[in-house]
Amino acid sequence: MTCKAVWMNLRFSKRWIGSSSPLLMSVRGMADSKLKPLKHEAIQVTITEKPQLKPDPKTLKFGHNFSDHMLLVEWNLEKGWNTPSIIPFGNLSLSPASSCFHYAIECFEGLKAYRDGDGKIRLFRPMMNMNRLNASAVASSLPKFDGTEFLECIKDLLRIDKEWIPEEEDCSLYIRPTFIGADPFLGVNPSKRALLYCITSPVGPYFESGTFEPVKLYADPQFVRAWRGGVGESKMGGNYGPTIRIQTIAQEKNCEQVLWLYGDDQQLTEVGTMNIFIHWINEDGVPEIATPPLLGNILPGVTRDSLIALAKEWKTHNVVERDVTMKQLKASIQEGRLKELFGAGTACVVCPIEKILYLDEHIPIPTMETGAEVARKLYKELTDIQYGRTEHEWSVIVD
Repeated sequence: MTCKAVWMNLRFSKRWIGSSSPLLMSVRGMADSKLKPLKHEAIQVTITEKPQLKPDPKTLKFGHNFSDHMLLVEWNLEKGWNTPSIIPFGNLSLSPASSCFHYAIECFEGLKAYRDGDGKIRLFRPMMNMNRLNASAVASSLPKFDGTEFLECIKDLLRIDKEWIPEEEDCSLYIRPTFIGADPFLGVNPSKRALLYCITSPVGPYFESGTFEPVKLYADPQFVRAWRGGVGESKMGGNYGPTIRIQTIAQEKNCEQVLWLYGDDQQLTEVGTMNIFIHWINEDGVPEIATPPLLGNILPGVTRDSLIALAKEWKTHNVVERDVTMKQLKASIQEGRLKELFGAGTACVVCPIEKILYLDEHIPIPTMETGAEVARKLYKELTDIQYGRTEHEWSVIVD
Protein backbone atom coordinates (compact mmCIF):
# COMPACT_ATOMS: atom_id res chain seq x y z
CA MET A 1 0.00 0.00 0.00
CA THR A 2 1.43 3.38 -0.98
CA CYS A 3 1.54 6.35 1.39
CA LYS A 4 -0.95 8.16 -0.82
CA ALA A 5 -3.31 5.20 -0.64
CA VAL A 6 -3.12 5.25 3.13
CA TRP A 7 -4.06 8.93 3.27
CA MET A 8 -6.79 8.81 0.66
CA ASN A 9 -8.34 5.55 1.81
CA LEU A 10 -9.06 6.36 5.43
CA ARG A 11 -11.78 3.76 6.04
CA PHE A 12 -13.20 4.56 9.40
CA SER A 13 -15.18 3.86 12.56
CA LYS A 14 -17.97 3.44 15.12
CA ARG A 15 -18.01 2.73 18.76
CA TRP A 16 -19.74 0.81 21.45
CA ILE A 17 -21.31 3.49 23.62
CA GLY A 18 -22.65 2.43 27.03
CA SER A 19 -24.02 -1.08 27.23
CA SER A 20 -27.45 0.39 28.04
CA SER A 21 -27.78 2.09 24.65
CA PRO A 22 -30.54 0.28 22.68
CA LEU A 23 -29.26 1.82 19.45
CA LEU A 24 -25.90 0.14 19.80
CA MET A 25 -26.74 -3.11 21.55
CA SER A 26 -27.02 -5.01 18.27
CA VAL A 27 -23.96 -3.23 16.83
CA ARG A 28 -21.91 -4.23 19.86
CA GLY A 29 -22.89 -7.85 19.44
CA MET A 30 -21.93 -7.73 15.78
CA ALA A 31 -18.60 -6.14 16.67
CA ASP A 32 -17.85 -8.91 19.15
CA SER A 33 -18.56 -11.73 16.70
CA LYS A 34 -17.98 -10.52 13.15
CA LEU A 35 -15.76 -7.45 12.92
CA LYS A 36 -12.05 -7.88 12.27
CA PRO A 37 -9.95 -7.28 15.43
CA LEU A 38 -6.78 -5.22 15.55
CA LYS A 39 -3.84 -7.54 14.89
CA HIS A 40 -0.11 -6.78 14.94
CA GLU A 41 1.04 -9.80 12.92
CA ALA A 42 0.17 -8.40 9.48
CA ILE A 43 1.66 -4.94 10.05
CA GLN A 44 2.93 -3.22 6.90
CA VAL A 45 6.04 -1.02 6.95
CA THR A 46 7.16 1.69 4.54
CA ILE A 47 10.54 3.24 5.43
CA THR A 48 11.09 6.90 4.65
CA GLU A 49 13.43 7.82 1.81
CA LYS A 50 14.08 11.23 3.36
CA PRO A 51 15.14 10.83 6.99
CA GLN A 52 15.20 14.04 8.99
CA LEU A 53 18.19 15.58 10.70
CA LYS A 54 17.92 14.75 14.39
CA PRO A 55 17.87 17.70 16.81
CA ASP A 56 20.57 18.37 19.39
CA PRO A 57 19.34 16.73 22.63
CA LYS A 58 20.65 19.72 24.59
CA THR A 59 18.21 22.04 22.82
CA LEU A 60 15.12 19.82 22.85
CA LYS A 61 11.80 21.50 23.61
CA PHE A 62 8.91 19.34 24.68
CA GLY A 63 6.73 18.30 21.73
CA HIS A 64 8.45 20.36 19.02
CA ASN A 65 10.27 17.66 17.05
CA PHE A 66 8.91 14.42 15.58
CA SER A 67 10.60 11.22 14.46
CA ASP A 68 10.66 9.86 10.93
CA HIS A 69 7.72 7.46 11.07
CA MET A 70 4.18 7.09 12.39
CA LEU A 71 1.78 4.24 13.03
CA LEU A 72 -1.75 4.12 11.58
CA VAL A 73 -4.64 1.70 12.08
CA GLU A 74 -8.02 2.45 10.46
CA TRP A 75 -11.44 1.24 11.62
CA ASN A 76 -14.87 1.19 10.07
CA LEU A 77 -18.22 -0.08 11.28
CA GLU A 78 -18.70 -2.54 8.41
CA LYS A 79 -15.39 -4.43 8.62
CA GLY A 80 -13.66 -3.53 11.86
CA TRP A 81 -9.91 -2.94 12.06
CA ASN A 82 -7.74 -2.59 8.98
CA THR A 83 -4.10 -3.69 8.69
CA PRO A 84 -1.71 -1.59 10.85
CA SER A 85 0.79 0.46 8.86
CA ILE A 86 4.03 2.21 9.75
CA ILE A 87 4.76 4.93 7.22
CA PRO A 88 6.82 8.11 6.93
CA PHE A 89 5.66 10.91 9.21
CA GLY A 90 3.33 13.23 7.33
CA ASN A 91 0.04 15.06 7.26
CA LEU A 92 -3.31 13.31 7.52
CA SER A 93 -5.96 13.73 4.84
CA LEU A 94 -9.39 14.07 6.48
CA SER A 95 -12.74 15.44 5.44
CA PRO A 96 -13.43 18.88 6.95
CA ALA A 97 -16.70 17.34 8.15
CA SER A 98 -14.88 14.71 10.25
CA SER A 99 -16.47 14.22 13.65
CA CYS A 100 -13.22 14.84 15.53
CA PHE A 101 -13.25 18.47 14.35
CA HIS A 102 -16.88 19.26 15.17
CA TYR A 103 -17.77 17.19 18.22
CA ALA A 104 -14.37 16.49 19.81
CA ILE A 105 -14.68 12.74 19.22
CA GLU A 106 -11.08 11.97 20.05
CA CYS A 107 -8.80 10.83 22.85
CA PHE A 108 -5.09 10.27 23.30
CA GLU A 109 -2.35 8.91 25.54
CA GLY A 110 1.14 9.89 26.65
CA LEU A 111 3.99 7.58 27.57
CA LYS A 112 7.74 7.50 27.04
CA ALA A 113 10.49 5.28 25.71
CA TYR A 114 13.77 5.41 27.64
CA ARG A 115 17.33 4.45 26.72
CA ASP A 116 19.09 2.54 29.53
CA GLY A 117 22.81 2.37 30.25
CA ASP A 118 23.21 -0.64 27.95
CA GLY A 119 21.45 1.10 25.07
CA LYS A 120 18.27 -0.94 25.42
CA ILE A 121 14.84 0.62 24.83
CA ARG A 122 12.49 0.53 27.81
CA LEU A 123 8.83 1.38 28.36
CA PHE A 124 7.23 2.07 31.72
CA ARG A 125 4.00 0.21 32.54
CA PRO A 126 2.73 0.65 28.95
CA MET A 127 -0.35 -1.56 29.36
CA MET A 128 -1.74 0.96 31.83
CA ASN A 129 -1.71 3.49 29.01
CA MET A 130 -3.36 1.03 26.63
CA ASN A 131 -6.08 0.30 29.17
CA ARG A 132 -6.65 3.99 29.86
CA LEU A 133 -6.85 4.75 26.14
CA ASN A 134 -9.51 2.08 25.80
CA ALA A 135 -11.43 3.61 28.69
CA SER A 136 -11.18 7.05 27.05
CA ALA A 137 -12.33 5.52 23.75
CA VAL A 138 -15.48 4.21 25.42
CA ALA A 139 -16.13 7.68 26.86
CA SER A 140 -15.61 9.17 23.37
CA SER A 141 -17.96 6.71 21.60
CA LEU A 142 -15.02 5.14 19.77
CA PRO A 143 -14.44 1.38 19.37
CA LYS A 144 -12.38 -0.60 21.83
CA PHE A 145 -9.22 -2.35 20.62
CA ASP A 146 -6.79 -5.01 21.77
CA GLY A 147 -4.22 -3.05 23.79
CA THR A 148 -1.65 -5.83 23.70
CA GLU A 149 -1.74 -5.97 19.89
CA PHE A 150 -1.53 -2.18 19.53
CA LEU A 151 1.39 -2.06 21.95
CA GLU A 152 3.26 -4.56 19.78
CA CYS A 153 2.72 -2.22 16.83
CA ILE A 154 4.12 0.67 18.88
CA LYS A 155 7.17 -1.43 19.74
CA ASP A 156 7.80 -1.92 16.02
CA LEU A 157 7.60 1.84 15.54
CA LEU A 158 10.18 2.31 18.31
CA ARG A 159 12.52 -0.26 16.78
CA ILE A 160 12.37 1.52 13.44
CA ASP A 161 12.95 4.96 14.99
CA LYS A 162 15.25 3.82 17.80
CA GLU A 163 17.93 6.35 16.82
CA TRP A 164 15.47 9.06 17.83
CA ILE A 165 15.53 7.96 21.46
CA PRO A 166 18.03 10.27 23.20
CA GLU A 167 20.79 8.80 25.34
CA GLU A 168 21.20 11.94 27.44
CA GLU A 169 20.04 12.08 31.06
CA ASP A 170 16.52 13.50 31.58
CA CYS A 171 15.71 12.93 27.88
CA SER A 172 13.36 10.36 26.35
CA LEU A 173 11.11 9.69 23.38
CA TYR A 174 7.56 10.85 24.07
CA ILE A 175 4.93 8.54 22.57
CA ARG A 176 1.54 9.97 21.63
CA PRO A 177 -1.12 7.41 20.62
CA THR A 178 -4.20 9.25 19.33
CA PHE A 179 -7.68 8.03 18.46
CA ILE A 180 -10.04 10.18 16.37
CA GLY A 181 -13.49 9.92 14.89
CA ALA A 182 -13.31 10.54 11.14
CA ASP A 183 -16.88 10.09 9.97
CA PRO A 184 -17.57 12.87 7.38
CA PHE A 185 -21.01 13.59 8.78
CA LEU A 186 -22.47 16.61 10.59
CA GLY A 187 -24.45 15.02 13.37
CA VAL A 188 -23.95 14.24 17.05
CA ASN A 189 -23.66 10.46 16.71
CA PRO A 190 -21.07 7.74 17.28
CA SER A 191 -18.55 7.85 14.46
CA LYS A 192 -18.72 5.06 11.88
CA ARG A 193 -15.11 5.64 10.89
CA ALA A 194 -12.07 6.17 13.09
CA LEU A 195 -8.30 6.36 12.97
CA LEU A 196 -5.97 5.13 15.69
CA TYR A 197 -2.46 6.43 15.17
CA CYS A 198 0.78 7.07 17.03
CA ILE A 199 3.54 9.64 16.63
CA THR A 200 6.72 10.07 18.69
CA SER A 201 8.78 13.06 19.76
CA PRO A 202 12.26 13.29 21.36
CA VAL A 203 11.96 15.40 24.49
CA GLY A 204 13.96 16.89 27.33
CA PRO A 205 12.51 18.32 30.58
CA TYR A 206 8.86 19.41 30.31
CA PHE A 207 9.47 22.83 31.84
CA GLU A 208 12.00 25.13 30.20
CA SER A 209 13.34 25.94 33.66
CA GLY A 210 14.62 22.36 33.86
CA THR A 211 14.04 19.21 35.88
CA PHE A 212 12.75 19.43 39.46
CA GLU A 213 12.46 23.21 39.44
CA PRO A 214 9.66 24.45 41.77
CA VAL A 215 6.60 26.13 40.24
CA LYS A 216 4.02 28.68 41.40
CA LEU A 217 0.30 27.91 41.12
CA TYR A 218 -2.74 30.04 40.41
CA ALA A 219 -5.92 28.91 42.21
CA ASP A 220 -9.33 30.47 41.64
CA PRO A 221 -12.45 28.50 42.62
CA GLN A 222 -14.51 30.08 39.82
CA PHE A 223 -12.58 27.94 37.32
CA VAL A 224 -13.37 24.22 37.34
CA ARG A 225 -11.50 21.70 35.18
CA ALA A 226 -13.86 18.74 35.60
CA TRP A 227 -16.64 17.45 37.83
CA ARG A 228 -17.85 14.16 39.22
CA GLY A 229 -20.21 12.49 36.79
CA GLY A 230 -18.40 14.04 33.83
CA VAL A 231 -15.43 12.83 31.80
CA GLY A 232 -12.54 14.30 33.79
CA GLU A 233 -11.09 10.82 34.26
CA SER A 234 -10.69 10.43 30.47
CA LYS A 235 -7.70 11.66 28.48
CA MET A 236 -9.51 13.54 25.73
CA GLY A 237 -8.88 16.91 24.13
CA GLY A 238 -12.13 18.36 25.45
CA ASN A 239 -10.64 18.22 28.95
CA TYR A 240 -7.55 20.19 27.93
CA GLY A 241 -8.47 22.82 25.34
CA PRO A 242 -10.71 24.86 27.67
CA THR A 243 -7.96 25.00 30.31
CA ILE A 244 -5.55 26.90 28.07
CA ARG A 245 -7.31 30.22 28.67
CA ILE A 246 -7.01 29.76 32.44
CA GLN A 247 -3.37 28.75 32.03
CA THR A 248 -2.81 32.02 30.17
CA ILE A 249 -4.39 33.95 33.05
CA ALA A 250 -2.06 32.12 35.44
CA GLN A 251 0.98 33.07 33.37
CA GLU A 252 -0.12 36.70 33.31
CA LYS A 253 -0.03 36.53 37.11
CA ASN A 254 3.51 35.06 37.02
CA CYS A 255 2.34 31.54 37.84
CA GLU A 256 3.46 28.51 35.86
CA GLN A 257 0.47 26.23 36.49
CA VAL A 258 -3.16 26.20 37.63
CA LEU A 259 -4.28 24.52 40.83
CA TRP A 260 -7.73 23.15 39.97
CA LEU A 261 -10.28 23.31 42.78
CA TYR A 262 -13.62 21.52 42.96
CA GLY A 263 -16.82 21.86 44.96
CA ASP A 264 -18.12 24.30 47.53
CA ASP A 265 -15.37 23.23 49.91
CA GLN A 266 -12.70 23.86 47.24
CA GLN A 267 -11.04 20.46 47.10
CA LEU A 268 -7.60 20.21 45.51
CA THR A 269 -7.83 18.03 42.39
CA GLU A 270 -5.03 18.51 39.85
CA VAL A 271 -2.09 20.81 39.06
CA GLY A 272 -2.18 21.86 35.41
CA THR A 273 -2.20 18.46 33.71
CA MET A 274 -0.65 16.67 36.69
CA ASN A 275 -1.95 14.79 39.71
CA ILE A 276 -1.18 16.41 43.07
CA PHE A 277 0.44 15.01 46.23
CA ILE A 278 0.58 16.41 49.74
CA HIS A 279 3.24 15.46 52.31
CA TRP A 280 2.26 16.64 55.76
CA ILE A 281 1.61 15.75 59.34
CA ASN A 282 -2.12 15.05 59.25
CA GLU A 283 -4.75 16.24 61.73
CA ASP A 284 -4.01 13.24 63.98
CA GLY A 285 -0.29 13.99 64.12
CA VAL A 286 0.68 11.17 61.74
CA PRO A 287 3.19 11.64 58.84
CA GLU A 288 1.10 11.28 55.70
CA ILE A 289 1.42 11.30 51.92
CA ALA A 290 -1.98 12.08 50.44
CA THR A 291 -3.46 12.48 46.98
CA PRO A 292 -7.10 13.12 45.99
CA PRO A 293 -9.24 10.02 45.30
CA LEU A 294 -10.34 8.92 41.83
CA LEU A 295 -14.04 9.80 41.78
CA GLY A 296 -14.50 10.61 38.10
CA ASN A 297 -13.07 14.12 37.91
CA ILE A 298 -9.38 13.24 38.17
CA LEU A 299 -7.21 11.46 35.60
CA PRO A 300 -5.98 8.07 36.88
CA GLY A 301 -2.31 8.83 36.25
CA VAL A 302 0.23 6.08 35.70
CA THR A 303 2.82 8.12 37.59
CA ARG A 304 0.26 8.75 40.35
CA ASP A 305 -0.40 5.03 40.77
CA SER A 306 3.33 4.27 40.75
CA LEU A 307 4.21 6.88 43.38
CA ILE A 308 1.49 5.59 45.68
CA ALA A 309 2.88 2.05 45.38
CA LEU A 310 6.49 3.15 45.94
CA ALA A 311 5.60 5.28 48.96
CA LYS A 312 3.66 2.42 50.55
CA GLU A 313 6.76 0.22 50.32
CA TRP A 314 8.66 2.59 52.61
CA LYS A 315 6.26 1.96 55.53
CA THR A 316 7.27 5.34 56.98
CA HIS A 317 4.13 7.33 56.15
CA ASN A 318 0.41 6.88 56.08
CA VAL A 319 -0.21 6.78 52.29
CA VAL A 320 -3.82 7.62 51.49
CA GLU A 321 -6.26 8.79 48.84
CA ARG A 322 -8.39 11.46 50.48
CA ASP A 323 -10.02 14.79 49.85
CA VAL A 324 -7.95 17.83 50.85
CA THR A 325 -9.53 21.29 50.80
CA MET A 326 -7.93 24.71 50.55
CA LYS A 327 -9.08 25.36 54.13
CA GLN A 328 -7.28 22.25 55.33
CA LEU A 329 -4.17 23.08 53.31
CA LYS A 330 -4.00 26.63 54.71
CA ALA A 331 -4.50 25.34 58.25
CA SER A 332 -1.63 22.87 57.81
CA ILE A 333 0.64 25.74 56.72
CA GLN A 334 -0.37 27.96 59.62
CA GLU A 335 0.18 25.09 62.06
CA GLY A 336 3.53 24.12 60.54
CA ARG A 337 2.31 20.67 59.50
CA LEU A 338 2.74 20.96 55.72
CA LYS A 339 6.05 19.59 54.47
CA GLU A 340 5.71 19.36 50.69
CA LEU A 341 3.30 19.87 47.83
CA PHE A 342 4.15 18.47 44.39
CA GLY A 343 2.64 17.49 41.07
CA ALA A 344 3.23 14.20 39.27
CA GLY A 345 2.78 13.08 35.67
CA THR A 346 4.41 11.39 32.69
CA ALA A 347 5.78 14.60 31.19
CA CYS A 348 7.47 16.10 34.25
CA VAL A 349 7.59 13.00 36.54
CA VAL A 350 7.64 14.96 39.83
CA CYS A 351 7.29 18.74 40.07
CA PRO A 352 7.72 20.59 43.41
CA ILE A 353 5.43 23.51 44.27
CA GLU A 354 6.74 26.61 46.05
CA LYS A 355 3.82 29.09 46.10
CA ILE A 356 0.06 29.38 45.49
CA LEU A 357 -1.72 32.56 44.42
CA TYR A 358 -5.18 32.06 45.87
CA LEU A 359 -7.82 34.82 45.68
CA ASP A 360 -5.05 37.46 45.51
CA GLU A 361 -3.33 35.88 48.53
CA HIS A 362 0.22 34.65 48.08
CA ILE A 363 0.61 31.42 50.05
CA PRO A 364 4.21 30.18 50.46
CA ILE A 365 4.65 26.39 50.31
CA PRO A 366 7.67 25.02 52.22
CA THR A 367 8.50 22.24 49.73
CA MET A 368 12.02 23.40 48.91
CA GLU A 369 12.69 24.84 52.38
CA THR A 370 12.17 21.40 53.91
CA GLY A 371 14.40 19.81 51.27
CA ALA A 372 11.60 18.19 49.24
CA GLU A 373 12.62 14.92 50.86
CA VAL A 374 9.66 12.82 49.73
CA ALA A 375 9.40 14.36 46.25
CA ARG A 376 13.12 13.85 45.60
CA LYS A 377 13.08 10.27 46.84
CA LEU A 378 10.05 9.39 44.73
CA TYR A 379 11.56 11.10 41.68
CA LYS A 380 14.81 9.15 42.03
CA GLU A 381 13.17 5.79 42.65
CA LEU A 382 10.79 6.20 39.73
CA THR A 383 13.35 7.46 37.20
CA ASP A 384 15.81 4.75 38.25
CA ILE A 385 13.16 2.21 37.23
CA GLN A 386 12.26 4.04 34.03
CA TYR A 387 15.87 4.27 32.83
CA GLY A 388 16.73 0.71 33.90
CA ARG A 389 19.10 1.66 36.72
CA THR A 390 16.86 -0.38 39.02
CA GLU A 391 15.36 -3.56 37.60
CA HIS A 392 11.62 -3.73 38.17
CA GLU A 393 8.61 -5.48 36.68
CA TRP A 394 7.23 -2.09 35.64
CA SER A 395 10.08 -1.61 33.15
CA VAL A 396 9.43 -3.36 29.83
CA ILE A 397 12.40 -3.93 27.52
CA VAL A 398 11.55 -3.48 23.83
CA ASP A 399 14.67 -5.07 22.37
